[in-house]
Amino acid sequence: MSYNLNIKKGITSNEKVSTATTLKRLMTLMGNERNNLYIAMVFIFINSGLNLIGPYLIGHAVDNYVVTKQYEGVIKYSIILFGVFCLAMVSGYAQAQLMGQVGQRMLFNLRNTVFTKLQELPIDFFNQNKAGDLISRVNNDTDKINQFFSQSLVQFMSSIFTMLGAGIFLISINPKLALAALAPALFLLIFTRSISPWVKNKNAVNMKSTGSLSAEIQESLNNFKVIVAFNRRDYFRKRFAEVNNENYNSAVKAGVANNVFAPFFSFSSSIGQLVVLAFGIYLISVGQFSIGLLISFLAYIAQFYNPLRQIAVLWANFQVALAGWDRISQILVLENNLEVMETTVKEDTGSLLSFRNVSFSYIPGTEILRNVSFDLERGKTYAFVGPTGGGKTTTASLIARLYDPTKGQILLNGVDIRSLTAIERTAKIGFILQEPFIFSGTIRDNILYGNACFSQLSNEELISELKEVGLEGLLERFDGGLMGEINTSGDGISLGQKQLIAFMRAVLRRPDLLILDEATANIDTVTEQLLDEILRKLPKSTIRIIIAHRLNTIESADEIYFINSGSVTKAGSIQDAVKLLMNGKRES
Repeated sequence: MSYNLNIKKGITSNEKVSTATTLKRLMTLMGNERNNLYIAMVFIFINSGLNLIGPYLIGHAVDNYVVTKQYEGVIKYSIILFGVFCLAMVSGYAQAQLMGQVGQRMLFNLRNTVFTKLQELPIDFFNQNKAGDLISRVNNDTDKINQFFSQSLVQFMSSIFTMLGAGIFLISINPKLALAALAPALFLLIFTRSISPWVKNKNAVNMKSTGSLSAEIQESLNNFKVIVAFNRRDYFRKRFAEVNNENYNSAVKAGVANNVFAPFFSFSSSIGQLVVLAFGIYLISVGQFSIGLLISFLAYIAQFYNPLRQIAVLWANFQVALAGWDRISQILVLENNLEVMETTVKEDTGSLLSFRNVSFSYIPGTEILRNVSFDLERGKTYAFVGPTGGGKTTTASLIARLYDPTKGQILLNGVDIRSLTAIERTAKIGFILQEPFIFSGTIRDNILYGNACFSQLSNEELISELKEVGLEGLLERFDGGLMGEINTSGDGISLGQKQLIAFMRAVLRRPDLLILDEATANIDTVTEQLLDEILRKLPKSTIRIIIAHRLNTIESADEIYFINSGSVTKAGSIQDAVKLLMNGKRES
Protein backbone atom coordinates (compact mmCIF):
# COMPACT_ATOMS: atom_id res chain seq x y z
CA MET A 1 0.00 0.00 0.00
CA SER A 2 1.48 3.33 -1.05
CA TYR A 3 0.58 5.09 2.17
CA ASN A 4 2.49 2.54 4.23
CA LEU A 5 5.61 3.27 2.19
CA ASN A 6 5.23 7.02 2.70
CA ILE A 7 4.85 6.60 6.44
CA LYS A 8 7.93 4.40 6.71
CA LYS A 9 9.99 6.72 4.58
CA GLY A 10 8.99 9.66 6.73
CA ILE A 11 9.83 7.98 10.00
CA THR A 12 12.90 5.91 9.23
CA SER A 13 14.58 8.03 6.57
CA ASN A 14 18.35 8.33 7.00
CA GLU A 15 18.61 11.28 4.64
CA LYS A 16 21.60 13.46 5.54
CA VAL A 17 20.62 17.06 6.24
CA SER A 18 23.25 19.73 6.85
CA THR A 19 23.29 21.69 10.11
CA ALA A 20 22.66 24.92 8.19
CA THR A 21 19.58 23.46 6.49
CA THR A 22 18.28 22.08 9.77
CA LEU A 23 18.87 25.44 11.45
CA LYS A 24 16.89 27.22 8.72
CA ARG A 25 14.00 24.79 9.26
CA LEU A 26 14.31 25.30 13.00
CA MET A 27 14.13 29.06 12.60
CA THR A 28 10.83 28.71 10.75
CA LEU A 29 9.37 27.87 14.16
CA MET A 30 9.88 31.50 15.18
CA GLY A 31 6.90 32.66 13.14
CA ASN A 32 5.56 35.89 14.66
CA GLU A 33 8.27 35.82 17.31
CA ARG A 34 10.97 37.06 14.95
CA ASN A 35 10.44 40.71 15.89
CA ASN A 36 10.88 39.82 19.56
CA LEU A 37 14.00 37.89 18.62
CA TYR A 38 15.43 40.92 16.82
CA ILE A 39 14.72 43.13 19.85
CA ALA A 40 16.40 40.56 22.09
CA MET A 41 19.40 40.57 19.75
CA VAL A 42 19.68 44.35 20.16
CA PHE A 43 19.76 43.94 23.94
CA ILE A 44 22.33 41.15 23.59
CA PHE A 45 24.48 43.39 21.37
CA ILE A 46 24.23 46.27 23.88
CA ASN A 47 25.04 43.96 26.78
CA SER A 48 28.09 42.51 25.02
CA GLY A 49 29.29 45.98 23.98
CA LEU A 50 29.04 47.33 27.51
CA ASN A 51 30.94 44.34 28.91
CA LEU A 52 33.65 44.85 26.27
CA ILE A 53 34.20 48.48 27.18
CA GLY A 54 35.24 47.55 30.72
CA PRO A 55 38.73 46.10 30.02
CA TYR A 56 39.63 49.02 27.77
CA LEU A 57 38.65 51.55 30.43
CA ILE A 58 40.60 49.61 33.08
CA GLY A 59 43.75 49.48 30.92
CA HIS A 60 43.44 53.19 30.11
CA ALA A 61 42.99 54.04 33.81
CA VAL A 62 46.03 51.97 34.80
CA ASP A 63 48.37 53.59 32.24
CA ASN A 64 47.14 57.17 32.71
CA TYR A 65 46.06 57.40 36.34
CA VAL A 66 47.26 54.46 38.46
CA VAL A 67 50.87 54.55 37.24
CA THR A 68 50.97 58.35 37.58
CA LYS A 69 49.14 58.20 40.93
CA GLN A 70 46.34 60.54 39.78
CA TYR A 71 43.66 59.13 42.11
CA GLU A 72 40.94 61.55 41.03
CA GLY A 73 41.07 59.94 37.61
CA VAL A 74 40.94 56.50 39.21
CA ILE A 75 37.75 57.46 41.11
CA LYS A 76 36.26 59.01 37.96
CA TYR A 77 36.85 55.87 35.93
CA SER A 78 35.56 53.68 38.76
CA ILE A 79 32.25 55.56 38.69
CA ILE A 80 32.10 55.24 34.88
CA LEU A 81 32.78 51.49 35.13
CA PHE A 82 30.05 51.10 37.76
CA GLY A 83 27.57 52.83 35.45
CA VAL A 84 28.60 50.66 32.51
CA PHE A 85 28.19 47.46 34.53
CA CYS A 86 24.75 48.59 35.80
CA LEU A 87 23.58 49.22 32.24
CA ALA A 88 24.98 45.82 31.24
CA MET A 89 22.97 44.19 34.04
CA VAL A 90 19.73 45.90 32.93
CA SER A 91 20.21 44.96 29.27
CA GLY A 92 21.09 41.37 30.25
CA TYR A 93 17.94 41.06 32.36
CA ALA A 94 15.78 42.51 29.55
CA GLN A 95 17.02 40.08 26.90
CA ALA A 96 16.74 37.11 29.30
CA GLN A 97 13.11 37.98 30.09
CA LEU A 98 12.25 38.54 26.44
CA MET A 99 13.80 35.28 25.21
CA GLY A 100 12.26 33.32 28.07
CA GLN A 101 8.80 34.45 26.95
CA VAL A 102 9.64 33.76 23.30
CA GLY A 103 10.77 30.24 24.20
CA GLN A 104 7.59 29.43 26.11
CA ARG A 105 5.34 30.72 23.33
CA MET A 106 7.33 28.73 20.80
CA LEU A 107 6.98 25.61 22.93
CA PHE A 108 3.22 26.17 23.14
CA ASN A 109 2.89 26.69 19.38
CA LEU A 110 5.21 23.80 18.50
CA ARG A 111 3.31 21.33 20.66
CA ASN A 112 0.05 22.52 19.14
CA THR A 113 1.52 22.10 15.65
CA VAL A 114 2.77 18.56 16.33
CA PHE A 115 -0.48 17.50 18.00
CA THR A 116 -2.55 18.97 15.16
CA LYS A 117 -0.41 17.10 12.63
CA LEU A 118 -0.91 13.85 14.55
CA GLN A 119 -4.68 14.33 14.30
CA GLU A 120 -4.39 14.70 10.53
CA LEU A 121 -2.57 11.39 10.06
CA PRO A 122 -4.46 8.16 9.32
CA ILE A 123 -4.91 5.07 11.49
CA ASP A 124 -2.08 3.36 9.61
CA PHE A 125 0.46 5.79 11.09
CA PHE A 126 -0.54 4.92 14.66
CA ASN A 127 -0.38 1.21 13.87
CA GLN A 128 3.29 1.68 13.01
CA ASN A 129 4.32 3.99 15.86
CA LYS A 130 4.02 3.40 19.59
CA ALA A 131 1.97 5.90 21.59
CA GLY A 132 4.72 6.28 24.20
CA ASP A 133 7.27 7.34 21.58
CA LEU A 134 4.85 9.91 20.14
CA ILE A 135 4.21 11.24 23.65
CA SER A 136 7.97 11.58 24.11
CA ARG A 137 8.21 13.58 20.88
CA VAL A 138 5.40 15.93 21.93
CA ASN A 139 6.71 16.39 25.49
CA ASN A 140 10.45 15.70 25.69
CA ASP A 141 11.73 16.58 22.21
CA THR A 142 9.81 19.86 21.99
CA ASP A 143 11.12 20.83 25.43
CA LYS A 144 14.71 20.36 24.21
CA ILE A 145 14.01 22.86 21.44
CA ASN A 146 12.42 25.25 23.93
CA GLN A 147 15.48 25.08 26.19
CA PHE A 148 17.68 25.98 23.24
CA PHE A 149 15.62 29.01 22.23
CA SER A 150 14.77 30.32 25.72
CA GLN A 151 18.20 29.74 27.31
CA SER A 152 20.98 28.54 25.04
CA LEU A 153 20.29 30.83 22.07
CA VAL A 154 20.62 33.96 24.21
CA GLN A 155 23.89 32.78 25.72
CA PHE A 156 25.08 31.56 22.33
CA MET A 157 24.50 34.90 20.59
CA SER A 158 25.91 36.82 23.56
CA SER A 159 29.04 34.68 23.44
CA ILE A 160 29.39 35.20 19.68
CA PHE A 161 29.08 39.01 20.01
CA THR A 162 31.51 39.05 22.95
CA MET A 163 34.03 36.88 21.08
CA LEU A 164 33.87 39.03 17.94
CA GLY A 165 34.16 42.24 19.94
CA ALA A 166 37.05 40.88 22.01
CA GLY A 167 38.83 39.77 18.83
CA ILE A 168 38.43 43.23 17.31
CA PHE A 169 39.81 44.89 20.44
CA LEU A 170 42.74 42.45 20.54
CA ILE A 171 43.69 43.11 16.91
CA SER A 172 43.35 46.89 17.35
CA ILE A 173 45.64 46.83 20.41
CA ASN A 174 48.41 44.64 18.91
CA PRO A 175 47.81 42.58 15.73
CA LYS A 176 50.83 40.30 16.14
CA LEU A 177 50.07 39.44 19.74
CA ALA A 178 46.41 38.98 18.84
CA LEU A 179 47.15 36.50 16.03
CA ALA A 180 49.43 34.49 18.31
CA ALA A 181 46.81 34.44 21.08
CA LEU A 182 43.94 33.49 18.76
CA ALA A 183 45.80 30.72 16.88
CA PRO A 184 44.44 27.92 19.17
CA ALA A 185 40.90 28.98 18.19
CA LEU A 186 41.55 27.70 14.65
CA PHE A 187 42.17 24.22 16.05
CA LEU A 188 38.90 24.46 18.01
CA LEU A 189 36.96 25.36 14.85
CA ILE A 190 38.27 22.32 12.99
CA PHE A 191 37.68 20.07 16.01
CA THR A 192 34.09 21.32 16.50
CA ARG A 193 33.10 20.86 12.86
CA SER A 194 34.55 17.35 12.87
CA ILE A 195 32.97 16.14 16.09
CA SER A 196 29.49 17.78 15.85
CA PRO A 197 27.83 15.08 13.66
CA TRP A 198 28.94 12.40 16.14
CA VAL A 199 27.52 14.40 19.07
CA LYS A 200 24.22 14.93 17.25
CA ASN A 201 23.97 11.21 16.44
CA LYS A 202 24.55 10.19 20.07
CA ASN A 203 21.80 12.56 21.20
CA ALA A 204 19.43 11.27 18.53
CA VAL A 205 19.99 7.70 19.71
CA ASN A 206 19.36 8.78 23.31
CA MET A 207 16.10 10.53 22.37
CA LYS A 208 14.95 7.45 20.49
CA SER A 209 15.69 5.25 23.50
CA THR A 210 13.82 7.72 25.73
CA GLY A 211 10.83 7.37 23.41
CA SER A 212 11.12 3.57 23.62
CA LEU A 213 11.24 3.77 27.41
CA SER A 214 8.14 5.96 27.45
CA ALA A 215 6.38 3.54 25.08
CA GLU A 216 7.24 0.53 27.27
CA ILE A 217 5.99 2.24 30.42
CA GLN A 218 2.77 3.32 28.71
CA GLU A 219 2.13 -0.15 27.30
CA SER A 220 2.86 -1.90 30.61
CA LEU A 221 0.66 0.43 32.66
CA ASN A 222 -2.21 0.07 30.19
CA ASN A 223 -2.02 -3.70 30.62
CA PHE A 224 -1.18 -3.73 34.32
CA LYS A 225 -4.43 -5.47 35.28
CA VAL A 226 -3.53 -8.40 33.05
CA ILE A 227 0.02 -8.45 34.45
CA VAL A 228 -1.34 -8.64 38.00
CA ALA A 229 -4.00 -11.19 37.08
CA PHE A 230 -1.37 -13.54 35.65
CA ASN A 231 1.10 -12.67 38.42
CA ARG A 232 3.73 -11.65 35.87
CA ARG A 233 5.18 -8.59 37.54
CA ASP A 234 8.53 -10.25 36.88
CA TYR A 235 7.87 -9.95 33.14
CA PHE A 236 7.00 -6.28 33.63
CA ARG A 237 10.22 -5.72 35.58
CA LYS A 238 12.32 -7.58 33.02
CA ARG A 239 10.94 -5.62 30.07
CA PHE A 240 11.35 -2.34 31.92
CA ALA A 241 14.90 -3.24 33.02
CA GLU A 242 15.88 -3.94 29.40
CA VAL A 243 14.63 -0.64 27.97
CA ASN A 244 15.79 1.30 31.03
CA ASN A 245 19.27 -0.18 30.70
CA GLU A 246 19.32 0.69 26.99
CA ASN A 247 18.23 4.24 27.81
CA TYR A 248 20.89 4.48 30.53
CA ASN A 249 23.67 3.36 28.17
CA SER A 250 22.57 5.76 25.44
CA ALA A 251 22.27 8.59 27.99
CA VAL A 252 25.80 7.95 29.24
CA LYS A 253 27.16 8.00 25.68
CA ALA A 254 25.21 11.18 24.92
CA GLY A 255 26.55 12.75 28.14
CA VAL A 256 30.11 11.88 27.18
CA ALA A 257 29.56 13.32 23.71
CA ASN A 258 28.01 16.53 25.08
CA ASN A 259 30.92 17.10 27.48
CA VAL A 260 33.72 16.31 25.05
CA PHE A 261 34.04 19.95 23.93
CA ALA A 262 34.70 21.55 27.32
CA PRO A 263 38.20 20.10 28.05
CA PHE A 264 39.55 21.03 24.62
CA PHE A 265 38.15 24.55 24.84
CA SER A 266 39.56 25.05 28.35
CA PHE A 267 42.97 23.80 27.21
CA SER A 268 42.99 26.18 24.24
CA SER A 269 42.00 29.07 26.51
CA SER A 270 44.91 28.31 28.84
CA ILE A 271 47.34 28.13 25.91
CA GLY A 272 46.06 31.48 24.59
CA GLN A 273 46.49 33.17 27.96
CA LEU A 274 49.98 31.68 28.35
CA VAL A 275 50.99 33.00 24.92
CA VAL A 276 49.70 36.49 25.80
CA LEU A 277 51.48 36.54 29.14
CA ALA A 278 54.85 35.39 27.73
CA PHE A 279 54.77 37.49 24.56
CA GLY A 280 53.30 40.51 26.39
CA ILE A 281 56.03 40.55 29.03
CA TYR A 282 58.62 40.39 26.24
CA LEU A 283 57.02 43.35 24.45
CA ILE A 284 56.99 45.35 27.69
CA SER A 285 60.66 44.57 28.24
CA VAL A 286 61.56 46.00 24.82
CA GLY A 287 59.33 49.04 25.33
CA GLN A 288 56.67 48.12 22.75
CA PHE A 289 53.85 47.51 25.25
CA SER A 290 52.50 48.93 28.50
CA ILE A 291 51.28 47.30 31.69
CA GLY A 292 47.81 48.75 31.22
CA LEU A 293 47.55 47.32 27.70
CA LEU A 294 48.73 43.93 28.95
CA ILE A 295 46.01 43.97 31.61
CA SER A 296 43.43 44.91 28.95
CA PHE A 297 44.80 42.28 26.60
CA LEU A 298 44.57 39.53 29.24
CA ALA A 299 41.00 40.61 30.03
CA TYR A 300 40.04 40.49 26.34
CA ILE A 301 41.67 37.08 25.94
CA ALA A 302 39.53 35.89 28.85
CA GLN A 303 36.47 37.48 27.18
CA PHE A 304 37.33 35.64 23.98
CA TYR A 305 38.03 32.19 25.37
CA ASN A 306 35.53 32.14 28.27
CA PRO A 307 32.58 32.55 25.86
CA LEU A 308 34.30 29.97 23.70
CA ARG A 309 34.22 27.51 26.61
CA GLN A 310 30.58 28.40 27.17
CA ILE A 311 29.87 27.84 23.49
CA ALA A 312 31.30 24.34 23.89
CA VAL A 313 28.45 23.53 26.29
CA LEU A 314 25.89 25.49 24.25
CA TRP A 315 26.96 23.75 21.06
CA ALA A 316 26.19 20.41 22.68
CA ASN A 317 22.75 21.78 23.66
CA PHE A 318 22.33 22.92 20.08
CA GLN A 319 23.06 19.39 18.84
CA VAL A 320 20.43 18.08 21.29
CA ALA A 321 17.91 20.59 19.91
CA LEU A 322 18.76 19.58 16.34
CA ALA A 323 18.29 15.90 17.19
CA GLY A 324 14.92 16.73 18.77
CA TRP A 325 13.92 18.77 15.74
CA ASP A 326 14.84 15.89 13.43
CA ARG A 327 12.44 13.61 15.33
CA ILE A 328 9.68 16.21 15.31
CA SER A 329 10.15 17.17 11.66
CA GLN A 330 9.79 13.50 10.71
CA ILE A 331 6.17 13.88 11.78
CA LEU A 332 5.57 17.40 10.45
CA VAL A 333 6.67 16.53 6.89
CA LEU A 334 4.22 13.62 6.63
CA GLU A 335 1.10 14.02 4.54
CA ASN A 336 -2.20 12.20 4.87
CA ASN A 337 -2.82 10.09 1.78
CA LEU A 338 -6.51 9.87 2.64
CA GLU A 339 -7.09 13.05 0.69
CA VAL A 340 -10.48 14.35 -0.38
CA MET A 341 -10.85 13.88 -4.12
CA GLU A 342 -12.75 16.15 -6.44
CA THR A 343 -16.45 15.39 -6.49
CA THR A 344 -17.17 12.70 -9.04
CA VAL A 345 -20.29 12.11 -11.13
CA LYS A 346 -22.99 10.50 -9.01
CA GLU A 347 -23.93 7.01 -10.15
CA ASP A 348 -27.44 5.65 -9.89
CA THR A 349 -26.55 2.44 -8.07
CA GLY A 350 -29.89 2.01 -6.29
CA SER A 351 -27.90 1.19 -3.14
CA LEU A 352 -26.56 3.31 -0.32
CA LEU A 353 -23.17 1.58 -0.30
CA SER A 354 -21.37 -0.28 -3.08
CA PHE A 355 -18.02 -2.04 -3.27
CA ARG A 356 -16.59 -2.14 -6.81
CA ASN A 357 -13.73 -4.66 -7.27
CA VAL A 358 -12.14 -3.62 -3.98
CA SER A 359 -8.79 -5.06 -2.92
CA PHE A 360 -6.89 -4.16 0.22
CA SER A 361 -3.66 -5.07 1.97
CA TYR A 362 -1.96 -3.74 5.09
CA ILE A 363 1.38 -5.04 3.83
CA PRO A 364 2.16 -4.95 0.09
CA GLY A 365 1.82 -8.43 -1.38
CA THR A 366 -0.49 -9.77 1.35
CA GLU A 367 -4.10 -9.09 0.37
CA ILE A 368 -6.81 -9.15 3.03
CA LEU A 369 -9.56 -8.50 0.45
CA ARG A 370 -9.38 -9.40 -3.22
CA ASN A 371 -11.67 -7.98 -5.97
CA VAL A 372 -14.65 -7.71 -3.62
CA SER A 373 -17.96 -6.38 -4.95
CA PHE A 374 -21.31 -6.10 -3.15
CA ASP A 375 -24.18 -3.65 -2.56
CA LEU A 376 -25.95 -2.67 0.63
CA GLU A 377 -29.53 -1.39 0.28
CA ARG A 378 -31.20 1.19 2.48
CA GLY A 379 -33.16 0.03 5.49
CA LYS A 380 -31.69 -3.47 5.66
CA THR A 381 -29.67 -5.20 8.36
CA TYR A 382 -26.54 -7.01 7.23
CA ALA A 383 -24.39 -9.42 9.20
CA PHE A 384 -20.70 -9.94 8.51
CA VAL A 385 -19.51 -13.33 9.74
CA GLY A 386 -16.33 -15.28 9.30
CA PRO A 387 -13.38 -16.73 11.18
CA THR A 388 -11.10 -14.53 13.27
CA GLY A 389 -8.71 -12.66 10.98
CA GLY A 390 -10.92 -13.26 7.96
CA GLY A 391 -11.36 -9.54 7.18
CA LYS A 392 -14.65 -8.54 8.81
CA THR A 393 -13.34 -5.55 10.73
CA THR A 394 -11.13 -4.60 7.77
CA THR A 395 -14.21 -4.45 5.55
CA ALA A 396 -16.00 -2.29 8.11
CA SER A 397 -12.94 -0.03 8.40
CA LEU A 398 -12.94 0.50 4.63
CA ILE A 399 -16.64 1.41 4.78
CA ALA A 400 -15.86 4.05 7.44
CA ARG A 401 -12.80 5.12 5.40
CA LEU A 402 -10.30 4.46 8.13
CA TYR A 403 -8.28 3.12 5.19
CA ASP A 404 -8.49 3.47 1.42
CA PRO A 405 -8.66 0.44 -0.90
CA THR A 406 -5.46 -0.65 -2.57
CA LYS A 407 -7.55 -1.13 -5.72
CA GLY A 408 -11.16 -0.57 -6.62
CA GLN A 409 -13.77 1.91 -5.50
CA ILE A 410 -16.28 2.34 -2.67
CA LEU A 411 -19.43 4.33 -3.42
CA LEU A 412 -21.62 5.95 -0.77
CA ASN A 413 -24.98 7.04 -2.13
CA GLY A 414 -23.53 6.74 -5.63
CA VAL A 415 -20.51 8.97 -4.96
CA ASP A 416 -16.92 7.86 -4.43
CA ILE A 417 -16.43 7.91 -0.66
CA ARG A 418 -13.05 9.57 -1.18
CA SER A 419 -14.80 12.70 -2.48
CA LEU A 420 -16.62 13.26 0.83
CA THR A 421 -15.11 15.44 3.52
CA ALA A 422 -14.54 13.96 6.96
CA ILE A 423 -17.54 15.91 8.30
CA GLU A 424 -19.82 14.69 5.51
CA ARG A 425 -18.66 11.10 5.88
CA THR A 426 -18.94 10.85 9.66
CA ALA A 427 -22.40 12.43 9.57
CA LYS A 428 -23.57 9.57 7.35
CA ILE A 429 -21.64 6.66 8.92
CA GLY A 430 -21.69 5.62 12.57
CA PHE A 431 -19.15 3.15 13.98
CA ILE A 432 -19.40 1.34 17.32
CA LEU A 433 -16.09 -0.41 17.98
CA GLN A 434 -15.49 -3.58 19.97
CA GLU A 435 -13.19 -1.58 22.26
CA PRO A 436 -15.17 1.57 23.15
CA PHE A 437 -13.40 4.90 23.42
CA ILE A 438 -14.16 7.08 26.45
CA PHE A 439 -12.26 9.94 28.06
CA SER A 440 -12.28 11.68 31.43
CA GLY A 441 -15.20 14.06 31.88
CA THR A 442 -18.94 13.61 32.16
CA ILE A 443 -21.33 11.17 30.51
CA ARG A 444 -22.67 14.13 28.52
CA ASP A 445 -19.18 15.01 27.23
CA ASN A 446 -18.66 11.47 26.01
CA ILE A 447 -22.09 11.13 24.41
CA LEU A 448 -21.72 14.40 22.49
CA TYR A 449 -18.15 13.67 21.37
CA GLY A 450 -17.89 14.68 17.71
CA ASN A 451 -21.54 15.79 17.58
CA ALA A 452 -21.42 19.52 16.91
CA CYS A 453 -25.16 19.67 16.16
CA PHE A 454 -26.17 18.92 19.76
CA SER A 455 -23.22 20.47 21.61
CA GLN A 456 -25.16 23.64 22.49
CA LEU A 457 -28.23 21.85 23.85
CA SER A 458 -29.14 22.10 27.52
CA ASN A 459 -29.33 18.90 29.57
CA GLU A 460 -33.13 18.95 29.34
CA GLU A 461 -33.05 19.37 25.55
CA LEU A 462 -30.46 16.61 25.23
CA ILE A 463 -32.53 14.22 27.34
CA SER A 464 -35.48 14.99 25.05
CA GLU A 465 -33.34 14.03 22.03
CA LEU A 466 -32.30 10.81 23.76
CA LYS A 467 -35.92 9.94 24.44
CA GLU A 468 -36.79 10.50 20.79
CA VAL A 469 -34.39 7.76 19.73
CA GLY A 470 -35.19 5.53 22.72
CA LEU A 471 -31.91 6.01 24.58
CA GLU A 472 -33.28 7.37 27.86
CA GLY A 473 -33.39 3.82 29.30
CA LEU A 474 -29.62 3.47 28.81
CA LEU A 475 -28.94 6.77 30.55
CA GLU A 476 -30.60 5.40 33.69
CA ARG A 477 -27.81 2.82 33.96
CA PHE A 478 -25.39 5.55 35.08
CA ASP A 479 -25.21 7.25 38.47
CA GLY A 480 -25.58 10.97 38.06
CA GLY A 481 -27.18 10.76 34.64
CA LEU A 482 -25.71 13.09 32.04
CA MET A 483 -23.43 14.78 34.59
CA GLY A 484 -22.01 11.53 35.96
CA GLU A 485 -18.23 11.77 36.18
CA ILE A 486 -15.80 9.40 34.44
CA ASN A 487 -12.22 9.29 35.69
CA THR A 488 -9.14 9.12 33.48
CA SER A 489 -8.86 5.33 33.45
CA GLY A 490 -12.61 4.72 33.32
CA ASP A 491 -12.36 2.30 36.26
CA GLY A 492 -15.55 3.66 37.79
CA ILE A 493 -17.73 2.08 35.10
CA SER A 494 -17.87 -1.38 33.60
CA LEU A 495 -16.83 -2.38 30.10
CA GLY A 496 -20.50 -2.89 29.27
CA GLN A 497 -21.32 0.65 30.41
CA LYS A 498 -18.51 1.99 28.25
CA GLN A 499 -20.08 0.16 25.32
CA LEU A 500 -23.45 1.76 26.13
CA ILE A 501 -21.85 5.21 25.99
CA ALA A 502 -20.38 4.39 22.57
CA PHE A 503 -23.81 3.13 21.50
CA MET A 504 -25.58 6.33 22.58
CA ARG A 505 -22.88 8.44 20.93
CA ALA A 506 -23.38 6.71 17.56
CA VAL A 507 -27.18 6.34 17.55
CA LEU A 508 -27.81 9.95 18.61
CA ARG A 509 -26.24 11.08 15.33
CA ARG A 510 -28.95 9.19 13.38
CA PRO A 511 -26.47 7.95 10.74
CA ASP A 512 -27.48 6.60 7.32
CA LEU A 513 -25.26 3.57 7.99
CA LEU A 514 -24.43 2.15 11.41
CA ILE A 515 -21.60 -0.38 11.90
CA LEU A 516 -21.65 -2.48 15.07
CA ASP A 517 -18.33 -4.30 15.45
CA GLU A 518 -18.96 -6.81 18.27
CA ALA A 519 -20.88 -3.95 19.90
CA THR A 520 -22.86 -6.24 22.22
CA ALA A 521 -20.03 -8.59 23.17
CA ASN A 522 -19.73 -7.11 26.68
CA ILE A 523 -23.44 -6.50 27.32
CA ASP A 524 -25.91 -8.74 29.14
CA THR A 525 -28.85 -10.34 27.32
CA VAL A 526 -31.49 -7.99 28.77
CA THR A 527 -29.54 -4.90 27.73
CA GLU A 528 -28.90 -6.43 24.32
CA GLN A 529 -32.64 -6.80 23.78
CA LEU A 530 -33.07 -3.16 24.76
CA LEU A 531 -30.43 -2.17 22.20
CA ASP A 532 -32.25 -4.18 19.53
CA GLU A 533 -35.40 -2.19 20.26
CA ILE A 534 -33.46 1.06 19.96
CA LEU A 535 -32.00 -0.03 16.61
CA ARG A 536 -35.52 -0.66 15.33
CA LYS A 537 -36.37 2.99 16.12
CA LEU A 538 -33.68 4.26 13.78
CA PRO A 539 -34.94 5.78 10.52
CA LYS A 540 -36.27 3.07 8.20
CA SER A 541 -33.65 4.00 5.60
CA THR A 542 -30.74 3.32 7.99
CA ILE A 543 -28.45 0.41 7.09
CA ARG A 544 -27.21 -1.69 10.01
CA ILE A 545 -24.04 -3.73 9.65
CA ILE A 546 -23.51 -6.23 12.46
CA ILE A 547 -20.17 -7.93 13.02
CA ALA A 548 -20.60 -10.64 15.64
CA HIS A 549 -19.66 -14.19 16.60
CA ARG A 550 -22.80 -14.95 18.61
CA LEU A 551 -25.47 -16.40 16.34
CA ASN A 552 -28.40 -14.87 18.24
CA THR A 553 -26.97 -11.44 17.40
CA ILE A 554 -27.31 -12.00 13.64
CA GLU A 555 -30.61 -13.89 13.60
CA SER A 556 -32.55 -10.76 12.66
CA ALA A 557 -30.25 -9.86 9.76
CA ASP A 558 -31.86 -9.51 6.34
CA GLU A 559 -28.71 -10.76 4.62
CA ILE A 560 -25.56 -12.47 5.84
CA TYR A 561 -22.15 -12.08 4.21
CA PHE A 562 -19.36 -14.56 4.85
CA ILE A 563 -15.91 -12.95 4.81
CA ASN A 564 -12.78 -15.08 4.64
CA SER A 565 -9.60 -15.59 2.58
CA GLY A 566 -9.99 -12.31 0.72
CA SER A 567 -13.55 -12.87 -0.52
CA VAL A 568 -17.00 -11.65 0.54
CA THR A 569 -19.89 -13.93 -0.41
CA LYS A 570 -23.57 -14.12 0.45
CA ALA A 571 -24.13 -16.85 3.01
CA GLY A 572 -27.88 -17.28 2.54
CA SER A 573 -29.56 -18.51 5.72
CA ILE A 574 -28.05 -18.58 9.18
CA GLN A 575 -27.59 -22.36 8.83
CA ASP A 576 -25.56 -21.81 5.67
CA ALA A 577 -23.49 -19.20 7.49
CA VAL A 578 -22.77 -21.69 10.29
CA LYS A 579 -21.58 -24.28 7.77
CA LEU A 580 -19.33 -21.74 6.02
CA LEU A 581 -17.98 -20.60 9.37
CA MET A 582 -17.16 -24.16 10.47
CA ASN A 583 -15.46 -24.90 7.13
CA GLY A 584 -13.53 -21.65 7.37
CA LYS A 585 -12.24 -22.54 10.83
CA ARG A 586 -11.10 -25.98 9.60
CA GLU A 587 -9.24 -24.39 6.67
CA SER A 588 -7.55 -21.85 8.92
